Amino acid sequence: MAFDYKKEYKEFYMPKNKPSIVEVPPMNYIAVRGKGNPNEEGSEYKQSIGLLYVVAFTIKMSKMGSHRIEGYFDYVVPPLEGFWWQENTKEIDYSKKEDFHFISVIRLPDFVTKKDFDWAIEEAAKKKKEDFSKVEFLTVNEGLCVQCMHIGSYDDEPNTIEIMHEFMTDDGYELDITDTRLHHEIYLSDARRVVPEKLKTVIRHPVKRCAVRPS
Repeated sequence: MAFDYKKEYKEFYMPKNKPSIVEVPPMNYIAVRGKGNPNEEGSEYKQSIGLLYVVAFTIKMSKMGSHRIEGYFDYVVPPLEGFWWQENTKEIDYSKKEDFHFISVIRLPDFVTKKDFDWAIEEAAKKKKEDFSKVEFLTVNEGLCVQCMHIGSYDDEPNTIEIMHEFMTDDGYELDITDTRLHHEIYLSDARRVVPEKLKTVIRHPVKRCAVRPS
């Protein structure tokens, strides 16, 4: 049976719909950066998703070709994820989607080295006859975070985020969003096939211990 990261690491991919604190280890990703409204037809975001999946499946299906990846085991391609921000603010204004900056990512199995990744980029470009130069190998060490399962429309995420922030404050933590620690979403539903009110999205925010614990 293929290894499924969502099932094997439920603490990272299948949290409950109430907030919790989690320590996230370093992970390697296939990544594409961009900006703009993700909902617009032909947007950089939608283009990024296409690039990510081509590379992800090139690596997954390497077992069928001549390139052998040391330590390879069969696995389910992990879900699409995204790191999001807007300039000059720690908050996200969902009414100003044109101001979004993003890093779209798909997790890489630990056995995939930078050398294997570079091979996959070359192989994808050769087969698809497309430019994959925007695709990068990215390591992210999120560390201490608050997270929660959000069920519903992406535009309703602020309601869940407010609950997350109340929880972390009551538990002695404070928000720690910086230039390198970002708002993070993991998409467990296909928005093309699931109605908005049933979408499942993991929302994760970086936190740190408060200097003075609230009384």
